[in-house]
Amino acid sequence: MKFCLIGEKLGHSYSKDIHNLKGIDYSLVEIEKSNLEKFVKSDNFSGFNVTIPYKKDVIKYLDFTSLEATGVGAVNVVVKKDGKSYGYNTDVAGIEYTFIKNHVEIKDKNVLILGTGGASKAVEYVCKNQGAKSINFVSRTGSINYENCYQLTDTNVLINATPVGTYPNFLSSPIDLFKFKNLTFVFDLIYNPQKTALLIQAESLKIPCSNGLTMLVKQAVKAQELWGFEKVSDKETDRIISIISKSKLNLYLTGMPGSGKTTVAKLLSKHLNKQVIDLDLEIEKSENLSPKDIINTYGEAKFREIETDVLQKVCKNSGVIVSLGGGTFI
Repeated sequence: MKFCLIGEKLGHSYSKDIHNLKGIDYSLVEIEKSNLEKFVKSDNFSGFNVTIPYKKDVIKYLDFTSLEATGVGAVNVVVKKDGKSYGYNTDVAGIEYTFIKNHVEIKDKNVLILGTGGASKAVEYVCKNQGAKSINFVSRTGSINYENCYQLTDTNVLINATPVGTYPNFLSSPIDLFKFKNLTFVFDLIYNPQKTALLIQAESLKIPCSNGLTMLVKQAVKAQELWGFEKVSDKETDRIISIISKSKLNLYLTGMPGSGKTTVAKLLSKHLNKQVIDLDLEIEKSENLSPKDIINTYGEAKFREIETDVLQKVCKNSGVIVSLGGGTFI
């Protein structure tokens, strides 16, 4: 049996890693909207996941939609059986599990959801079921937008259900948390990177927060159950979350020239099975000059500008060891 994830752009996805851990034949399939109906009606896969931007669009091509998926208005799991397509929503289970793991109480809270796509509908569904006091949506063109949303000063829980901040545009943030003084929890559904600009700001403001990795793994193992695989315990779910998290984190080595960064990087690479990226070598590839020659020719200020630009590109990788230049953090 073969399974896959369909979506428009999937370079950021960890889904293949999660399902491959359980020995499932799983791949990533990028398709255009014009090919969605043909794909759904084909028999190339025994089932598949659905992500941005097709969680709503896929419904009209299915033979059956579960009550939960109908209530959400979005499907993220499809099961193929006897020539028919069955749609479900396991994002709900992923969101609920994230709240449980972070000890978040939604009852009587004012919730602000960024985005109005399929993922936001699952968030709304869960928050309604858990007794939220109010639920508001922010969109670029809605009555509540990114200019006037700061008037909702009583917001307690803020949830980003947009792709803003996703790899490779990890420096972007959809909103300024500083303007919300009553936040008790920030949930960013993005999981790559694991710390988005939004979550970095939340941490700086000492607001409890979570990325979307817990949700991703939980919805994935629930999808496996729908496809006919054995039930995955919460303990095993947490183990998978830990494995994926550790495997995708970057390790940065810093120190003065001659401190042994290169030697340590090679040893860690062998032990952790991670690729090593030497920042100085990446700068040399980019500029066709060594860092020393750049400094001698253009000055240190220009070199730091180049170094920063190259480092930002290097940071778009995940699961790698980066050996930094001696003065990178100066």
